[in-house]
Amino acid sequence: MSRLPDLAERIERLVLRHEELQRTNELLEQQLKATTSERDSLKSRLAAARSRIDALLERLPTDPTPTPTSEGGE
Repeated sequence: MSRLPDLAERIERLVLRHEELQRTNELLEQQLKATTSERDSLKSRLAAARSRIDALLERLPTDPTPTPTSEGGE
């Protein structure tokens, strides 16, 4: 009855594959956490930069001063 050893071998391969997939999944979860953390940090830095730019824009004069143009040198 060779079916039983074949079945046992297939089950063993499935168990090994399952363990491999669990390890891969754990690594992917770690990568996801790191990437999420990096994304959150970048979003925070972006918000701070936008805030600084908005503050600088508010300091700009609203009436643009005319710039002198060259007279007759065209």
